[in-house]
Amino acid sequence: MSNLQISLAIVGGLVLAGVVAYNAWVTRRNTPRTAREPEPDPAPADTLPQADDGAPLPESLRRAEAAMPRPVLDPEARIEPTFGAELAGEPTERIEPSLDGGAPVTVVPAEASDAPRTPPVVPITLNTMVPTLEKRPGLDALIDVIAPLALDGLVSGEAVIAALPATRRVGSKPFAVEGLNDSTGEWESPRPGQRYKALQAGVQLANRMGPLNEIEFSEFVMKAQAFADTVGAAPDFPDMLAEVARARELDVFASGHDAQLGFTLRARRIAWSPGYVAQQAARVGFVAGALPGRMVLPVSQPGQAPLLSLSYDTQAAMADDPEQSALREVALSLEVTHVPCSEQPFVRLRQAAAALAEAMDGVVTDDAGRALSSEALDAIGADLDNLYEALDGRDLSAGSPQARRLFS
Repeated sequence: MSNLQISLAIVGGLVLAGVVAYNAWVTRRNTPRTAREPEPDPAPADTLPQADDGAPLPESLRRAEAAMPRPVLDPEARIEPTFGAELAGEPTERIEPSLDGGAPVTVVPAEASDAPRTPPVVPITLNTMVPTLEKRPGLDALIDVIAPLALDGLVSGEAVIAALPATRRVGSKPFAVEGLNDSTGEWESPRPGQRYKALQAGVQLANRMGPLNEIEFSEFVMKAQAFADTVGAAPDFPDMLAEVARARELDVFASGHDAQLGFTLRARRIAWSPGYVAQQAARVGFVAGALPGRMVLPVSQPGQAPLLSLSYDTQAAMADDPEQSALREVALSLEVTHVPCSEQPFVRLRQAAAALAEAMDGVVTDDAGRALSSEALDAIGADLDNLYEALDGRDLSAGSPQARRLFS
């Protein structure tokens, strides 16, 4: 072979090797990272089979011992386990639990005899066992149009529920009816078995769909009037023009103070599988949400809106083999007006984004793909402090029932 042929062969081999290496690199880059099973902790040395001198047996001997057949015990010769003094026929003390937070009750059984024994009576209370549910947010004159419905006498909860309209919306606004409980003296949603001495109907002034308009107010009057006629109540509706003007003013304030923050976590090199994302998010504190491809970080108080939300491609989460689906970005979002300021939601958002970016080899960006610097995040935090102050000054503190209804 001539020198030219040898040179061409070498060049061709190098080109072929480069193509193979490039294809391997592209394949590895496009293969998503998958969730890893946690490695089991090694068994302590004192729990392993040991030889006579106390040293652990080799792995081959332990496997041989595990494969040996075990003796079958005679069921008739089986000895049931007992506790201490009972084995000697001595009476023992039994500790009865107490549910009212008091001291435990010690019960000493009588001597064994043929006569029937009466079990001790221990008072049980459920003060610490039944959790207190969050009260359902009711009508509020701050964000609702309220029309009192006067009654001639008491009306049952069953009658009120039967007379409620089929739909609980007026246009795009929620519609609600409440009753003044004759026993507790508090306004509440109608419940069976209760009696009410007054009623009121209301419709929300504004939400993210816009303010209450004249057409929706007229529909509210018609719906409330039909309900009042059914239960025999006399409604007293406020002035339409005044309420519509109040709705527009509230909508202007809400539009200027509605904030939803969103960060995007993008993969630097290797993509992620849905299982890998869920595994890393769970380590930060996220739990599975109600929808595929969504996880939430709960707040400290039950019954509140989630602190943060993490979402990714729904189709990837619902794929036949999710581990083969490649994700190159996930979204972190915060409903600012839905989470109390005391939970420090923006600080938690920054911490979660930084922790996930470090663990998953990603970078935190905005919606346009620009990396977010510490200075930009500090500026956002300062703006949020001003937003919280403005909401507090309007009695619409972030995370309150009124704020969650208005900004929804």
